[in-house]
Amino acid sequence: MSLSPVDAAKRAAAGRAIDLVEDGMRLGLGSGSTAAWFVRLLGARVADGLRVTGVATSAATARLATEVGVALAPLDDLGRLDLTVDGADEIDPDLNLIKGGGAALLQEKIVAAASARLVILGDTGKRVTTLGAFPLPVEVVRFGWRATQRAIEALLAPMDLGGRQVRVRMADGAPLATDEGHHILDLHLGRIGDLHALAAGLVAIPGVVEHGLFPGMAERALIGYPDGRVEDVLPRVFGDVEFVVESMRDQDA
Repeated sequence: MSLSPVDAAKRAAAGRAIDLVEDGMRLGLGSGSTAAWFVRLLGARVADGLRVTGVATSAATARLATEVGVALAPLDDLGRLDLTVDGADEIDPDLNLIKGGGAALLQEKIVAAASARLVILGDTGKRVTTLGAFPLPVEVVRFGWRATQRAIEALLAPMDLGGRQVRVRMADGAPLATDEGHHILDLHLGRIGDLHALAAGLVAIPGVVEHGLFPGMAERALIGYPDGRVEDVLPRVFGDVEFVVESMRDQDA
Protein backbone atom coordinates (compact mmCIF):
# COMPACT_ATOMS: atom_id res chain seq x y z
CA MET A 1 0.00 0.00 0.00
CA SER A 2 1.33 3.41 -0.98
CA LEU A 3 1.71 5.85 1.91
CA SER A 4 0.99 9.56 1.83
CA PRO A 5 4.08 11.77 2.19
CA VAL A 6 3.12 12.57 5.80
CA ASP A 7 2.58 8.92 6.72
CA ALA A 8 5.85 7.96 5.01
CA ALA A 9 7.64 10.56 7.14
CA LYS A 10 5.98 9.31 10.32
CA ARG A 11 6.86 5.72 9.52
CA ALA A 12 10.48 6.69 8.84
CA ALA A 13 10.76 8.35 12.26
CA ALA A 14 9.13 5.35 13.94
CA GLY A 15 11.53 2.99 12.17
CA ARG A 16 14.50 4.88 13.57
CA ALA A 17 13.00 4.74 17.07
CA ILE A 18 12.71 0.97 16.82
CA ASP A 19 16.52 0.87 16.66
CA LEU A 20 16.57 2.22 20.23
CA VAL A 21 14.58 -0.72 21.62
CA GLU A 22 16.49 -3.54 23.29
CA ASP A 23 15.34 -6.94 24.46
CA GLY A 24 13.73 -6.88 27.90
CA MET A 25 12.92 -3.17 27.88
CA ARG A 26 9.97 -1.60 29.68
CA LEU A 27 8.49 0.85 27.21
CA GLY A 28 6.07 3.74 27.36
CA LEU A 29 3.86 3.67 24.28
CA GLY A 30 2.66 7.09 23.19
CA SER A 31 -0.63 8.08 21.61
CA GLY A 32 -1.56 9.58 18.27
CA SER A 33 -0.95 8.76 14.63
CA THR A 34 2.86 8.97 14.74
CA ALA A 35 3.20 6.87 17.89
CA ALA A 36 0.84 4.34 16.30
CA TRP A 37 3.45 3.68 13.62
CA PHE A 38 5.97 2.90 16.34
CA VAL A 39 3.55 0.45 18.01
CA ARG A 40 2.88 -1.32 14.70
CA LEU A 41 6.57 -1.69 13.94
CA LEU A 42 7.21 -2.81 17.50
CA GLY A 43 4.58 -5.51 17.05
CA ALA A 44 6.46 -6.81 14.02
CA ARG A 45 9.67 -6.99 16.06
CA VAL A 46 7.84 -8.81 18.85
CA ALA A 47 6.57 -11.33 16.31
CA ASP A 48 10.23 -11.95 15.40
CA GLY A 49 11.11 -12.70 19.04
CA LEU A 50 11.76 -9.34 20.73
CA ARG A 51 10.64 -9.36 24.37
CA VAL A 52 9.33 -6.09 25.75
CA THR A 53 6.60 -4.90 28.07
CA GLY A 54 4.67 -1.74 27.30
CA VAL A 55 2.64 0.82 29.20
CA ALA A 56 -0.05 2.40 27.03
CA THR A 57 -0.77 6.11 27.39
CA SER A 58 -4.36 5.83 26.14
CA ALA A 59 -7.13 3.33 25.58
CA ALA A 60 -6.59 3.63 21.82
CA THR A 61 -2.89 2.76 22.16
CA ALA A 62 -3.74 -0.16 24.43
CA ARG A 63 -6.12 -1.55 21.80
CA LEU A 64 -3.54 -1.22 19.04
CA ALA A 65 -0.75 -2.77 21.13
CA THR A 66 -2.97 -5.74 21.94
CA GLU A 67 -3.87 -6.16 18.27
CA VAL A 68 -0.22 -6.32 17.20
CA GLY A 69 0.90 -8.56 20.06
CA VAL A 70 2.79 -6.18 22.33
CA ALA A 71 2.49 -7.25 25.98
CA LEU A 72 1.11 -4.57 28.30
CA ALA A 73 1.30 -4.05 32.05
CA PRO A 74 0.14 -1.33 34.45
CA LEU A 75 2.69 1.38 35.14
CA ASP A 76 2.41 0.69 38.87
CA ASP A 77 3.59 -2.88 38.26
CA LEU A 78 6.67 -1.89 36.25
CA GLY A 79 8.05 1.10 38.10
CA ARG A 80 10.75 3.03 36.22
CA LEU A 81 10.50 2.65 32.43
CA ASP A 82 13.53 2.41 30.18
CA LEU A 83 12.18 4.41 27.25
CA THR A 84 9.02 6.18 26.13
CA VAL A 85 8.39 6.91 22.46
CA ASP A 86 5.65 9.40 21.66
CA GLY A 87 4.60 12.07 19.21
CA ALA A 88 3.99 15.80 19.68
CA ASP A 89 1.81 18.52 18.23
CA GLU A 90 4.60 21.13 18.30
CA ILE A 91 8.37 20.88 18.90
CA ASP A 92 10.49 23.98 19.47
CA PRO A 93 14.30 24.23 19.02
CA ASP A 94 14.90 23.33 22.70
CA LEU A 95 12.60 20.30 22.36
CA ASN A 96 9.92 21.89 24.50
CA LEU A 97 6.63 20.40 23.37
CA ILE A 98 2.92 20.91 23.08
CA LYS A 99 1.10 17.59 23.37
CA GLY A 100 -2.47 16.53 23.92
CA GLY A 101 -4.18 17.01 20.60
CA GLY A 102 -5.58 13.53 21.08
CA ALA A 103 -6.70 14.27 24.66
CA ALA A 104 -4.21 11.82 26.22
CA LEU A 105 -1.84 14.42 27.70
CA LEU A 106 -2.33 13.38 31.34
CA GLN A 107 -1.35 9.75 30.83
CA GLU A 108 1.36 10.79 28.37
CA LYS A 109 2.99 13.09 30.90
CA ILE A 110 2.77 10.57 33.75
CA VAL A 111 4.41 7.89 31.61
CA ALA A 112 7.06 10.29 30.27
CA ALA A 113 7.96 11.39 33.80
CA ALA A 114 8.30 7.74 34.84
CA SER A 115 10.78 7.03 32.03
CA ALA A 116 14.54 7.24 31.92
CA ARG A 117 14.32 8.55 28.33
CA LEU A 118 11.65 10.30 26.27
CA VAL A 119 12.09 10.24 22.49
CA ILE A 120 9.68 12.24 20.35
CA LEU A 121 8.69 11.31 16.80
CA GLY A 122 7.42 13.73 14.20
CA ASP A 123 7.44 15.07 10.68
CA THR A 124 8.73 18.48 9.66
CA GLY A 125 5.31 20.06 10.15
CA LYS A 126 5.66 19.63 13.91
CA ARG A 127 8.75 21.84 14.20
CA VAL A 128 8.16 25.46 15.18
CA THR A 129 10.28 28.41 16.24
CA THR A 130 7.94 29.31 19.12
CA LEU A 131 5.21 27.19 20.70
CA GLY A 132 1.60 28.29 20.60
CA ALA A 133 0.14 28.06 17.10
CA PHE A 134 -1.33 24.68 18.03
CA PRO A 135 -4.02 25.10 20.71
CA LEU A 136 -2.64 24.20 24.15
CA PRO A 137 -4.78 21.51 25.81
CA VAL A 138 -5.48 21.79 29.54
CA GLU A 139 -7.17 18.87 31.30
CA VAL A 140 -9.63 19.99 33.99
CA VAL A 141 -11.99 18.20 36.35
CA ARG A 142 -15.64 18.34 35.33
CA PHE A 143 -16.81 19.84 38.61
CA GLY A 144 -16.84 23.60 38.25
CA TRP A 145 -15.06 23.53 34.90
CA ARG A 146 -16.53 26.88 33.87
CA ALA A 147 -15.07 28.46 37.01
CA THR A 148 -11.74 26.86 36.13
CA GLN A 149 -12.03 28.31 32.63
CA ARG A 150 -12.59 31.79 34.04
CA ALA A 151 -9.53 31.41 36.27
CA ILE A 152 -7.45 30.39 33.26
CA GLU A 153 -8.71 33.38 31.28
CA ALA A 154 -7.70 35.66 34.16
CA LEU A 155 -4.24 34.06 34.22
CA LEU A 156 -3.79 34.64 30.48
CA ALA A 157 -4.87 38.29 30.50
CA PRO A 158 -1.50 39.89 31.45
CA MET A 159 0.75 37.31 29.76
CA ASP A 160 2.88 37.72 26.64
CA LEU A 161 0.72 35.74 24.22
CA GLY A 162 -0.52 36.02 20.67
CA GLY A 163 -4.12 35.22 21.66
CA ARG A 164 -6.24 34.38 24.69
CA GLN A 165 -9.28 32.41 23.54
CA VAL A 166 -10.26 29.41 25.68
CA ARG A 167 -12.70 26.80 24.37
CA VAL A 168 -13.95 23.55 25.83
CA ARG A 169 -13.30 20.64 23.48
CA MET A 170 -16.51 19.06 22.25
CA ALA A 171 -17.37 15.54 21.11
CA ASP A 172 -20.81 14.48 19.84
CA GLY A 173 -22.38 17.72 20.97
CA ALA A 174 -21.09 17.60 24.56
CA PRO A 175 -17.81 18.41 26.33
CA LEU A 176 -15.32 15.66 25.59
CA ALA A 177 -14.50 13.23 28.40
CA THR A 178 -10.89 12.01 28.57
CA ASP A 179 -9.88 8.47 29.52
CA GLU A 180 -9.80 9.70 33.13
CA GLY A 181 -13.24 11.33 32.86
CA HIS A 182 -12.06 14.94 32.70
CA HIS A 183 -12.70 17.75 30.21
CA ILE A 184 -10.21 19.48 27.91
CA LEU A 185 -9.96 23.24 27.57
CA ASP A 186 -8.07 24.28 24.43
CA LEU A 187 -6.12 27.53 24.76
CA HIS A 188 -5.77 29.33 21.42
CA LEU A 189 -2.68 31.39 22.19
CA GLY A 190 -1.00 31.90 18.83
CA ARG A 191 2.38 32.42 20.47
CA ILE A 192 3.63 31.67 23.99
CA GLY A 193 6.15 34.24 25.20
CA ASP A 194 7.11 32.54 28.50
CA LEU A 195 6.13 28.88 28.57
CA HIS A 196 7.56 28.29 32.07
CA ALA A 197 5.47 31.08 33.60
CA LEU A 198 2.39 29.78 31.81
CA ALA A 199 3.03 26.21 32.95
CA ALA A 200 3.51 27.30 36.58
CA GLY A 201 0.39 29.46 36.50
CA LEU A 202 -1.80 26.73 35.08
CA VAL A 203 -0.86 24.06 37.61
CA ALA A 204 -1.59 26.52 40.45
CA ILE A 205 -5.26 26.83 39.44
CA PRO A 206 -7.64 24.56 41.39
CA GLY A 207 -9.45 22.32 38.93
CA VAL A 208 -6.52 22.05 36.49
CA VAL A 209 -5.33 18.46 36.40
CA GLU A 210 -2.51 18.86 33.85
CA HIS A 211 -1.51 20.91 30.81
CA GLY A 212 -0.01 19.99 27.46
CA LEU A 213 3.28 21.86 27.86
CA PHE A 214 6.18 19.40 28.12
CA PRO A 215 9.21 21.62 28.86
CA GLY A 216 12.65 20.01 28.93
CA MET A 217 11.40 16.42 29.07
CA ALA A 218 12.51 15.08 25.68
CA GLU A 219 15.98 13.66 25.17
CA ARG A 220 15.76 13.95 21.38
CA ALA A 221 13.32 14.20 18.50
CA LEU A 222 13.42 11.98 15.44
CA ILE A 223 12.03 13.94 12.49
CA GLY A 224 11.06 11.86 9.47
CA TYR A 225 10.93 12.84 5.81
CA PRO A 226 8.84 11.25 3.04
CA ASP A 227 12.00 9.94 1.30
CA GLY A 228 12.99 7.93 4.40
CA ARG A 229 15.58 10.32 5.82
CA VAL A 230 15.46 10.97 9.57
CA GLU A 231 16.89 13.93 11.48
CA ASP A 232 18.12 13.20 14.99
CA VAL A 233 17.47 16.51 16.77
CA LEU A 234 18.99 17.33 20.15
CA PRO A 235 17.98 20.28 22.33
CA ARG A 236 19.54 23.54 21.13
CA VAL A 237 20.78 24.26 24.65
CA PHE A 238 21.40 21.77 27.43
CA GLY A 239 22.32 23.59 30.62
CA ASP A 240 25.06 26.02 29.60
CA VAL A 241 26.40 23.83 26.80
CA GLU A 242 25.51 24.48 23.15
CA PHE A 243 24.82 21.43 21.04
CA VAL A 244 24.70 20.92 17.31
CA VAL A 245 20.96 20.49 16.93
CA GLU A 246 20.65 18.46 13.79
CA SER A 247 22.37 15.36 12.57
CA MET A 248 21.15 14.23 9.17
CA ARG A 249 20.75 10.50 8.75
CA ASP A 250 20.95 8.97 5.31
CA GLN A 251 17.93 6.74 5.41
CA ASP A 252 15.44 4.92 7.53
CA ALA A 253 16.58 1.72 9.18
